[in-house]
Amino acid sequence: LFVEKPLCIDPVDLTEIVKSYEASRELEQPPILMVGFNRRFAPQVRRIQSLIGASQEPKAMVMTVNAGMIPADHWIQDPEIGGGRIIGECCHFIDLLRHLADSSITSVSAEAAGSSDGEAPRDTVSIQLAFENGSIGTIHYFSNGNKAYSKERLDVFCSGKVLVLDNFRRLTGYGFRGFSRMNLWKLD
Repeated sequence: LFVEKPLCIDPVDLTEIVKSYEASRELEQPPILMVGFNRRFAPQVRRIQSLIGASQEPKAMVMTVNAGMIPADHWIQDPEIGGGRIIGECCHFIDLLRHLADSSITSVSAEAAGSSDGEAPRDTVSIQLAFENGSIGTIHYFSNGNKAYSKERLDVFCSGKVLVLDNFRRLTGYGFRGFSRMNLWKLD
């Protein structure tokens, strides 16, 4: 079963999905459930994995998303329909950092910038993740930036080396023997 992200938008639906999935495991051919996270399959992310994947040292990762503003009356901002941008879109980046850490998430904390009137969506947020293997990650998902700045940027620090992925088009390495950059002409 291929499910577009997010898998669900509330704990009640998640409980139902888990129950159904567990019950289906008794079938002769149980289904495979996959959520449509795509960032982990990007060519540059695969290259990042090949460059740092074997390291046993913890990774420190910073994902910055210059998401842009979406009006409060847009469907994705509705918690009942779209789940809000943090649930509906940030899940991509949580999955990406968990994938690169190659470890389970052990703790999550987050802070959102909000308006004093409480009417504007709270979709400018910093999320901190800690992983079982000692890695850490921060996702800065900001709706208050400028379009001239990169939309998505990932910095990965590990073993005295750094990788910077800009807009999933340009990967730059610092401290790697035999690797300095990987560029794509266009997004896939």
